[in-house]
Amino acid sequence: MVEKPDPPKRFFDEYTRGFDRTEFQRLFTRDTADAYRYFSRGLDLNALALAPWYKRWPTHARLFFIAFAMRLSPARRVLYAFALISAVIGLVQLFDGFSTVRFFLFPFTLELYLPAWVEGTSWMVLAFFAIHLLVLMEVADRLSLKGELEVARDIQLAMLPFGLKEAGDARVFGTTRPANTVGGDFYDILPLEDGRLLVALGDVADKGSPAALLMALLLAMLRTLVDEGLESTRLIARLNVQICKHSPGSRFITFFYGLYNPADGSLEYVNAGHLPPMVRRTTGEIERLEGGGMALGMFENATYESRRATVGIGDALVLYTDGITEAEDRNGVAFEDEALEAVLRDRQAESDPEVLARAIISAVESHAGDLRLADDLTVAILTRTNS
Repeated sequence: MVEKPDPPKRFFDEYTRGFDRTEFQRLFTRDTADAYRYFSRGLDLNALALAPWYKRWPTHARLFFIAFAMRLSPARRVLYAFALISAVIGLVQLFDGFSTVRFFLFPFTLELYLPAWVEGTSWMVLAFFAIHLLVLMEVADRLSLKGELEVARDIQLAMLPFGLKEAGDARVFGTTRPANTVGGDFYDILPLEDGRLLVALGDVADKGSPAALLMALLLAMLRTLVDEGLESTRLIARLNVQICKHSPGSRFITFFYGLYNPADGSLEYVNAGHLPPMVRRTTGEIERLEGGGMALGMFENATYESRRATVGIGDALVLYTDGITEAEDRNGVAFEDEALEAVLRDRQAESDPEVLARAIISAVESHAGDLRLADDLTVAILTRTNS
């Protein structure tokens, strides 16, 4: 019979699993130095070196403290100050007067009056500095990562079309707001050599950095295949094969691909598992562009069919991701399709796609209030006018 380890030993083994002495040494030799360099890189160390020796370290400590604290958000900065003040007050309360310490230096005896503290104070101070060091390293790591993600966000947004695009009597505008620093939603608006306009929108399953990387991969593949001049269904089938080959099995992408012809307002489209776009007619009726196939990346041999619709004068084609309709308020009530339709009807006379797109995003944000959005918000709108 195999004897099971007792709970304390089992906890100790689990807690210390993966512990490496070399890594623990690097905690103080490398990680601490990296955190120090991160927060002190804005300090003028040359000016500090010229200061009198008795001012040098206090000034350095003060500037380093400010550099760290100002990297925190205002609310966390206040909480951090409260923690420091509480620690100082606690240390003062643990003060137990002065004690006499005698040093025998033959033939003399030297007496010093040193502060005395309640037993255990030194352990509390040691714990405070250890936790403080850990917080400094963690914050440095997270802020460094955040800075890298912000650069990635700028690159990601630069990949998407910017501003209002026109094709004949049609105007198109797209916008996205990631739930995190980077997101998995995307849209594309490309003029083709034959005069048609490509309008596409998609949503990578999940969000954050993995979704953003897959989004960039899909956009690059899409634009490469578009340059080959492939017919719509063949293009989407090829795109699906590439996504299946180059993405994890747990990832898939819902995707709407449309080709708008300014000559007659016709729209040829292929829907790969995405939400059916809405067409707001001049009568106020909301029409759905139904039909479609499997999401990209699910099955390599999936097939797709194309359908046709018409965008008439005064109509608006609205493409959106599920972050729009699934955004919830504090009571867990989703925005839903009905609320989106209400926004479109309330702005029946609006023909500017940018104004309409921003009105939708604003309505969703108002619905969610101060609750953090759980998914990316993306909208692409095409409107057709007489002018």
